Amino acid sequence: MTTQRGTVGEFDEHVGLGAVAGDDGGSYRFHCTQIADGSRTIPVGVRVEYSLAAAHGGRWEAVEVRPLT
Repeated sequence: MTTQRGTVGEFDEHVGLGAVAGDDGGSYRFHCTQIADGSRTIPVGVRVEYSLAAAHGGRWEAVEVRPLT
């Protein structure tokens, strides 16, 4: 898998779903279980690295979401 970069554009702690605005112009959903450090939460606006994986309906989702330091 290729590593991508982007910014967390939204994250709903109650349902555990968020979206990354990719530097490539795409928007990729992710579930809190895909946050690599196991924290299950991530602030909006944080720069991240992630990989893309095929999701349902022919869409892509962000996996292995890691905050950049």
